Order: sequence, then C-alpha cells, then structure tokens
Amino acid sequence: MKTRRTLVTAVAALTASALLGGCGDGDAQETVGSKGRNNAINISPDQHRIRGKKVDSIAAKVPASIRQRGTLRIGGSADASAPLGFYATDDKTRIGSEIDIATLVADTLGLEPEFQAVSWENLFVGLDSSKFDGVFSNVTVTEERKEKYDFATYRLDDLAFEAKKGTSWRVKGPEDVAGKTVSVASGTNQEKILVDWSKQNQKAGRKPVDIKYFQKDTDYYLALQSGRIDAYFGPNPTSAYHVASAGQTQIIGRFSGGGDQVQGKIAATTKKGSGLVDAYAAALDHVIEDGSYAKVLKRWGLSSEAVRKSEINPPGLPKP
Repeated sequence: MKTRRTLVTAVAALTASALLGGCGDGDAQETVGSKGRNNAINISPDQHRIRGKKVDSIAAKVPASIRQRGTLRIGGSADASAPLGFYATDDKTRIGSEIDIATLVADTLGLEPEFQAVSWENLFVGLDSSKFDGVFSNVTVTEERKEKYDFATYRLDDLAFEAKKGTSWRVKGPEDVAGKTVSVASGTNQEKILVDWSKQNQKAGRKPVDIKYFQKDTDYYLALQSGRIDAYFGPNPTSAYHVASAGQTQIIGRFSGGGDQVQGKIAATTKKGSGLVDAYAAALDHVIEDGSYAKVLKRWGLSSEAVRKSEINPPGLPKP
C-alpha cells in the first residue's frame, strides 16, 4: 500500500492538462491539480462517483443466486497504480478508473459492489474458487486466459513511449528507437515488443535498442529526467497520468499492447460458465450508450482508450 506521503509526492506537481476532466460533483475538499477549476482531481475517500441506475432487463441476465444475494463481489489488484486503482488520502480507500467502471456495472445490474484488493495472482485464484463474481483490474484478454475465463471488454489495452517534455522525437515503429536507450519493465508485453523491435533493427543493419531495467517507477523517471534514458515504454494509462500530474514528460508514441498482431483489450473477467459475461457486456453497452462511461474515462484521462461497445471473448493476445 502506498502511504499518503508517497501518493502526494507522486501527484503534487499536477498541472492543468487537457488529458484530465472534471471530478464528478466537484465539491471534494481533497484534490490535486488547480483547485477551483475543472481539471482538479478528487483523491479523497469521498469520490462523488458517477453512478448509474438499475436496468431491469439487464439485471435479469444475472444468475438468480447473485440477484438474491444482492451484491457483486469484485476483485481488484492491491497494487497502487494511478489512475487505474490506488489509495485515497486516507491510505485505505481504493479509488480509480477500474473501481468507477465496476461500480457503474454493478449499479446497472441493481447490485451493491463489494470490492476486495488482493495480489495479482490471487485475482485468478479468487475467480477459480468463486470468491469473486468478477475482476475489474486492467486484465488483458489473451487466448490462454480464454480457456478458463470469460471476458467482456471495456477499454483498449495501449502502451506508450514517454519522453522528456519538449522533445521532437516521435516513435512510430522499430526504426525510431534504433540506437536509443529505453527503459521497460521485465516480463511485460512491452518488453517483448521492444526486444523484437531491437532484433528487427539489427537485421536491417540499424543499431539495436539499449534496453534498461529499473525496479521502481521513481527510478526510471529519475533516469529520464537526468538523461540516462531516452524514453520509458510502459502502460498508456499510467504514463498518461504521469504526464498530466508531473508536467515534465510527454507521450511520443502509442501502440497496442498486442503489438502488430492484435489490438489488446481490457475486460471484465469472470469464471468461464459463471453466467455473468452476458450481463457484464449488456451493462457496459448501456453505460457506453448513456454517456456515463465516457465521463469516467475523461475523469481519469483515459478517453483515448474508449471502446464503442463491449465484446464478449474477442481475439486475445496470442499464446507465447
């Protein structure tokens, strides 16, 4: 868990940005950004969330046992990763875009959301054991995961190159990173893409990518500001939030988390055969149509990752 001191340090430099929208009803006392203006972000426990209303025809798609219980048990990652899921100023309340979208879905289904934050691997353990009815936690659809789980998509899975503010350098393909020093997290999709690009560059007679690894986000941002790396390649949501909050960097290229093979997509995840995926997709389509979904994404700076409709079990990232 990140402490309030850590969180405030991470967002204290938040400046006005077109990436960030309003914060619900806008009367929260604890915000970051320009207070008194629409670009301030509410980071207090009282979120003034955008809420939905029950739609009977969609709620009827929920299995009877869950309707009778009256709650939707939702798993989320305990990692603090703004703007997806992180801790409010009380150091215990989870806030972020994933919580907001899950709440809209639960509202539409006429259920009370019950959130539990666990480690990443325990999200899937919780689904397997039926401890969770669903997971809303930046889960990418993959062909391997589709063997055990059902998916209803709600956001694109994009990656971004982040560089120092003011650079004219742009990344559109492998040749643009030839000879550059780029930081990436080990074991991620973005690492695979970067390694593949480096090999392509060498095969074409260009310089390889000098790939650097750091353990913490603070480490690679310090390296970026000191000039030890040229760019950081990571998830678009966290990069977009950092660009807006710190005001020292910019996004110079955005790509699918699936590389050239498939557009990566983030989805509500449920145990295969749970009977919930149709309800999730219908609820997501409803909040997309009524505009509340767009308001949530705008609030957290993720409008560029919006989907037009929810897809059930679309093509996922291929197996390794």
